[in-house]
Amino acid sequence: MKRVLIIEDDARIAEVERDYLEANEFEVEIASDGRSGLTLALSGGFDLILLDIMLPGLNGFNVCKKLRAEIETPILMVSAKREDVDKIRGLGLGADDYIVKPFSPSELTARVKAHIARYERLTGGKSNEHVIRAGGLELNVDARRVFVDGREIKLTHLEFDLLNFLAQNPNVVFNREQLFEKIWGLEALGDSATVTVHINRLREKIEGDPSRPKYIETIWGAGYRFNAELGIRN
Repeated sequence: MKRVLIIEDDARIAEVERDYLEANEFEVEIASDGRSGLTLALSGGFDLILLDIMLPGLNGFNVCKKLRAEIETPILMVSAKREDVDKIRGLGLGADDYIVKPFSPSELTARVKAHIARYERLTGGKSNEHVIRAGGLELNVDARRVFVDGREIKLTHLEFDLLNFLAQNPNVVFNREQLFEKIWGLEALGDSATVTVHINRLREKIEGDPSRPKYIETIWGAGYRFNAELGIRN
């Protein structure tokens, strides 16, 4: 299911937009001001951001500028104004498109679907890359590249293989011996406790708070698993 973030301070409008999108099988979250919207957009792994211009705390133009410095997620700006200057300014800051209130449900959903499809063609269509996304984590399997909240994270060969294996088997618990066999191979010699070391190093790189991991969970007395509740998307 595709995820859309609505950044809109008018609760009534935000709820109507959410209803339109949820009726078309989108998963939707809402932020009511610019600063919280910016934080959520950078950490939520969304497929598109519906961004109002007039926001408290941090206006939509500033949010758009800051987002474009970090992520490439499609941004559809929303405004009650029809002046071309706002449209030009928003697009110049990196927005993908512009929609003026009031708009019809069919127009909103069509624009959202079109921009998500376009982004997927641009980023994935050329090489048919296998990409796993969960929360703010993006794992490009073929290119062996990892991004967290839009920022590339450098992993060692083993760290990548360990993360890839767990992500491809979400919500399955593996003990240290099983992971040692799967990642290091049957011919590998050594203590399976090395798995714990690599898990810890991996968490330091991909987790916002390694002491409270959200991607790679410890199941006490059993092993480790990749958190499927984040919503694994291929």
